[in-house]
Amino acid sequence: MTLTTLIESHGESTVLALGGLLLGLVFGFFAQRSRFCLRAAVVEFWHGQFGEKLPVWLLAFSSAVVAVQLLILSGWLDVSGSRQMANTGSMSGALVGGLLFGAGMILTRGCASRLLVLSATGNLRALLSGLIFAVSAQAALGGALAPLRQAISAWWTVDGGGGRDLLVITGVGHVGGLLFGGVWLVAGVYFAVRNQWSPVKWLTAIATGLAVAGAWWFSYSVASSSFEVVNVQGLTFSGPSAEWLMRVLSSPAPHIGFDFGLMPGVFAGSFLGAMVGRDWKLEGFQGGHSMPRYIIGAVLMGFGSMLAGGCAVGAGITGGAIFAITAWTTLLGMWIGAGLTDRLVDRVPPSGN
Repeated sequence: MTLTTLIESHGESTVLALGGLLLGLVFGFFAQRSRFCLRAAVVEFWHGQFGEKLPVWLLAFSSAVVAVQLLILSGWLDVSGSRQMANTGSMSGALVGGLLFGAGMILTRGCASRLLVLSATGNLRALLSGLIFAVSAQAALGGALAPLRQAISAWWTVDGGGGRDLLVITGVGHVGGLLFGGVWLVAGVYFAVRNQWSPVKWLTAIATGLAVAGAWWFSYSVASSSFEVVNVQGLTFSGPSAEWLMRVLSSPAPHIGFDFGLMPGVFAGSFLGAMVGRDWKLEGFQGGHSMPRYIIGAVLMGFGSMLAGGCAVGAGITGGAIFAITAWTTLLGMWIGAGLTDRLVDRVPPSGN
């Protein structure tokens, strides 16, 4: 059965939701098994340790970049119509949002995707932080924090099209993007070999990045096979978190689509990964002294992600893989914000979540 047949039989929304569910399952499973976490990678980097966490992120990131650029060069993907490229972007929003998000993920000990993954393994701290993140993201999107987000975003904007494409700006093209991703892949391989990784560790890290590329390919395939207008999109967790919050709290609920299936898919995939690895464990706060930092961090991440136009996965990998200049600005802000916050207020060694 072809994708066109599925769309004709069940409609674009259902097909997108099912695709989001399946890709979410893949991402959630491999992200849980690989311990994929931008926060942990940043902390290792700033501490100069280059241990287990940094190569996981490098391999996931570079795998996504290489796969996406290969798909584009092969003619199987066109991201020119995606919001990261076609719409007007905000450089000020990307930088400030990235800094805030980076600080927030240090305080909550995980980015948006990591919180969702950890929630499925029984971590109640992550569950609470994720809920507050969703509330903050929705407040920034269309609630009390929206005017502040709009004001910061207006400081420095860039037009959509070539003005947001780093490969066009630099003139290196998609071949240059592929080579650039290859350099980071080599770096990830080097650190993985140095840490004497098992084949399973290699597989889980690379598969996490390929799930990001798979989301781009799937949404583009649906858009190309449909007579209706379908947005080409990738994996992200800020918008879907806010959407699911409104789906629970308001009526009528938003229309289903890719994001509808993504969130429960990631949760289920992570739960399955925890069961396979016997990692499921109910955890909560030990006393109340640490709760304020988790709450503050979740608010900073929710607002920062909407200001930047994406989370650590949505901007940092999904947007980074297509070389959107705002995504790379956000990613830079996240690394700086997380590094500074870790040095100032978080002295916990980077041993994981």
